[in-house]
Order: sequence, then structure tokens, then C-alpha cells
Amino acid sequence: MSGNAYKRQLLAGNDYKNVSTDELKSIAKAVLDDKIHGISFSPYVEGQGPGSQISKQQIKDRLQIIQNNINWVRTFSCTEGNEQIAEIAKQQGLNTMVGVWLDDDLKNNELELNNAIEIAKAGHVDILAVGNEVLLRGDLTEDQLIDYINRAKQALPDIEVGYVDAYYEFEDHPRVTDACDLILANCYPFWEGCALEYSLLYMKDMYQRALKAGNGKRVIITETGWPEMGTAEYGAIPSTDNSLKYFINTFAWAEQENIDIFYFSSFDEAWKVAAEGDVGAYWGVWDKDGNLKYDQAV
Repeated sequence: MSGNAYKRQLLAGNDYKNVSTDELKSIAKAVLDDKIHGISFSPYVEGQGPGSQISKQQIKDRLQIIQNNINWVRTFSCTEGNEQIAEIAKQQGLNTMVGVWLDDDLKNNELELNNAIEIAKAGHVDILAVGNEVLLRGDLTEDQLIDYINRAKQALPDIEVGYVDAYYEFEDHPRVTDACDLILANCYPFWEGCALEYSLLYMKDMYQRALKAGNGKRVIITETGWPEMGTAEYGAIPSTDNSLKYFINTFAWAEQENIDIFYFSSFDEAWKVAAEGDVGAYWGVWDKDGNLKYDQAV
């Protein structure tokens, strides 16, 4: 199916009640073939997670799988080998949103920030995301976070610098919002227990709230997604069909409203089970072995 063909049959918010799983996979694959804006990317393979040292070859191999279906790649860290991702992604023709991982390890935070600045000065960074859900986790104070953001901005005056967190944190922390060049909002109807039928409406509201909090600043949805397996979160039920419908609706809306979205995530990651329960392992567009879930043979 061509890109134009799938767009003609897509309507953001469609419930796709009478559409089979294979048909949903076909539509989702057509969306991917037409390239989505971006995807969250960790190069981990089975048995790896934060703390694992990532090789350059592994990054190349994992990027090779997804590169033809995306325009941007978003990373989470600039240590443990992840600092190599941006340069490799650029070599493969991708734009980069590079993440600086911040938490309560202040020594490692310095290494993360310094590596990110070095990568950006080498020309490998299009947008720099300083911190990911730091406020949500309570790892740093608002003042500490703002200091990291400002240091990045001072070092990189020609690069957009933002901070990634749940959409409502930008309402709750206007000083952080003011420090950012743009708003990088995570929007997860699933984690707020929203049923699939209402999930797109809910995400639209999340986006509007981030937009209002930003007071004219550009808003990018840095994470959204729907797992295909695992335990339900109130009315939010993981399933193959629900994950497909959510993916299709997300990018139909993004296309119609010209919204930049980084989908979560590139690959299934078993290490996430420790923090998120069984559902944590099944957010990938590709499975842990790099097989596209939207292929009808899978």
C-alpha cells in the first residue's frame, strides 16, 4: 500500500472495529514505510540494559534495522557507549535528539553533560534534551535541573535545548518551562489508565496542556506508545490490536496536525520489567530480536 493510499483510509480517532489484525498490520506498516517523524532508541539487546557498555557495531546494527522508517532518532544517554549513537545516526542520514541522562548521581551527570556538549560541538546534535523525567522521579531539585539546562544553553547557543518530562510537569514547574527553548513532553494515555477508545482524545488534551504551558514555544511529543502484552493499567488494555490502533491513530493525527512525535519505542526491552512490571517489556515497534511486529509473518 502506498503512503497516499493509507492516508486516504486513515482518520485519527477511528476505532477500526471491523478491521482485522492483518489489515491493521498492513496499515501500520504503510505508515512506517512512509517514514514516521522519530522514535526513541536504545541499542540494547537481550540481557542488556542501563549499565551495559554498548559497542559501535551494535549501534550500527540496531540502527540499520530502523533507519529506513524514521527521520529522527532520540537517545537517552551520553555514557556507556551511547555517546556514539548520534554520530552514527548522522552518518546514516538521520536527525538526532540527543538525551543527557540526569539523576541523583551528580558525578555521572557531569560526564553526561560534558559528553553531550562535545558531541554537539562536533555537529552531531540537532536538539539536546537535558534530563528525562528528573522531576517526575524526584531525582533533582528544580534549581539543579535549571542549572544543567542553562549550562547546556550557554555552551551551545546555536542548538535548541529542552528538557523531557510528563506534559503536566511543565504546568507545575513554569521556571523549568521558561528555561527551555522548546517543550519536550511525554504523553502516555496508557499509563494514566485511559481506554484505547478515548486515548487519542486524551493525548490531544495532553498536547494542548503542554502547548499552553509553553506559552508559544514549540512542543514535541517525545514519547508516546501502547504495549502489546502485559497487565492492564485500569482501562488501558495491552494487546496487539490496541497497540496497532494506537500507533495508526497517533500518526494519522500527527500527519493531519503537523505534530512532531517520537514513538516509544524502537525495540522491546526486557530490562524495563523491573521498573514497570511485565508490560514494560513490550513497547517496541520491533521485537527484541529486531523483527518488525507489523509484518504479517510475525
